[in-house]
Amino acid sequence: MKFFKQIKIIQKLFLLSLIGITIYIPDSVYADGSFIDKVYHPYVQPNEKEIEWRWNYKNDSGKSEEAKLRDGAQQHRIAYGQSLNDRWFLEGYLVGERNKNQDFKLTSVELEAIWQITEQGEYDQDWGMLFELEHERELDITEVSSALLVEQEWGRWVGTANLYLIYEWGNKIDNEFETAMALQGRYRYSKALEPAIEFYSSDTSEGIGPVLMGSIKLAGRKKIHWETGVIFGLDNQTADQTLKMLIEFEF
Repeated sequence: MKFFKQIKIIQKLFLLSLIGITIYIPDSVYADGSFIDKVYHPYVQPNEKEIEWRWNYKNDSGKSEEAKLRDGAQQHRIAYGQSLNDRWFLEGYLVGERNKNQDFKLTSVELEAIWQITEQGEYDQDWGMLFELEHERELDITEVSSALLVEQEWGRWVGTANLYLIYEWGNKIDNEFETAMALQGRYRYSKALEPAIEFYSSDTSEGIGPVLMGSIKLAGRKKIHWETGVIFGLDNQTADQTLKMLIEFEF
């Protein structure tokens, strides 16, 4: 019975994804870039607020012009988010970038929402959805996406999947749909230290690598969650190594 309920949930979620994206499609593209960033989890904590900072840095020894542009490029994201209730979490981002040929500058703004669909432990897998809207300022390119978030536990092991459907439009690129995927396998050694491996795949990048993460509890409901790792490129479109770091202050 649980299996058939889960199949119905999946069908409804993908239908919602398509409907949501269609609503945002204009009559008339976020520039193609690396998809390597973060694996999302399908949970919302009521009355939670957070300040988040994310950073990644690309190292590429390739000889092509694209590889030379990737080498040394870095991106910073700063965000504030809070739960609206026990099912929805809303967060806004400012995104800044720099490479060897330019100074640091604000490049895009982003709004995202997480919808927790099932209660944790209600089914064998926990389900949620992620909705994102991003606008790239300088190139006037917009991207809207939705992702199915799935997580399952096996003892101390936790597996998480983010399955994306993306639409992007603008004056400098072709209007198009894309798909992407982010996977994470995590071992819960302790709350302060959880080793993991992550895999990312999209039309513009593909990579895999080790990640460490953990949470440090502070007074009351406050805590700091951190992640750091390195993702190794698996194709010529992806930097040889992408270093990534995340710090969240939750209160």
